[in-house]
Amino acid sequence: MTGEPIPVIIDCDTGVDDALALLFAVRHPGLDLRAVTCVAGNTDVDGVVRNTLTVLERAGAPDIPVARGAARPLIEPARSARHVHGTDGMGDLRLPAPTRAPAAVDAVTLLHREILASPRPVTLVPTAPLTNIALLLRTHPEVTRNIERIVFMGGAVAVGNATPVAEFNVWHDPEAAAILLTAGVPITMYGLDVFQQVVVPGPEVHRLRASDEPGTRLAGDLLAHRPTSQGGPPEAEEAGGLGDAGAVCAVADPQGITTRLLPVEVTLAPGPSRGQTVVDRRPRPGESEIHGGRREQALVDVALEVDVDRYVRLYLETVGR
Repeated sequence: MTGEPIPVIIDCDTGVDDALALLFAVRHPGLDLRAVTCVAGNTDVDGVVRNTLTVLERAGAPDIPVARGAARPLIEPARSARHVHGTDGMGDLRLPAPTRAPAAVDAVTLLHREILASPRPVTLVPTAPLTNIALLLRTHPEVTRNIERIVFMGGAVAVGNATPVAEFNVWHDPEAAAILLTAGVPITMYGLDVFQQVVVPGPEVHRLRASDEPGTRLAGDLLAHRPTSQGGPPEAEEAGGLGDAGAVCAVADPQGITTRLLPVEVTLAPGPSRGQTVVDRRPRPGESEIHGGRREQALVDVALEVDVDRYVRLYLETVGR
């Protein structure tokens, strides 16, 4: 590892795989986690704050500021993913309540403060619905002068999970995602196309769960809550997807993903395609553009391929520190 650590701020809805992302960010020597902001998504925002503080405590993290953010999307009602992440959002692991307390400021204020205070431009990593980020960009657009890049987990080129075409984080607050794309800074989209591929094998999950170190053991317990092969043999059932943590791996090791700079827009109209990230992969304009239908679309580095073994190895080496 050469050079100074990358200053990073994570905006999350912790969440099993957000917790995996936090564990990685705290322990990777090439990352300087400067703050964490919380938004409603996988569970309610107060649960997200509690879960975030719990994870940082179990990881033995320094006193990183954590702030409560938006309790619901800009327009839509809040819609949780407790059916995936458990009633507490953290796999119902019954972890003790954290002794740490959140910052005395809201998420947008903390984001504004920490981004502008950083001596180097910050990499912003949203792994959640993008409500806090949209509010930040609309309230304090000057922060973009000290943002190096936004690497967000969200969207899909091919198939969605919240709907046939929409990924959960973008579907949860499509207007916020559309605002993110206008940020005017480099953006990487770590979407479902790569998100679903990075799976830690069952034997490695079992090894993490057997650790005496609380943060390492927590990583194993969280991965075991995300089985990728229901009803298979025990080693397949225990294999767990890294999910959001892959986006943070992509910050620490960007060579692990293959991206293309492509036009992306978010469908905002009501109906079955609302929340879809429309990624234009065509080699040339089509009839719509030829006949005057050209639109202004943000250019985004879209992750299309991932080196699975590389990121699994990176994650295991890091959380086992």
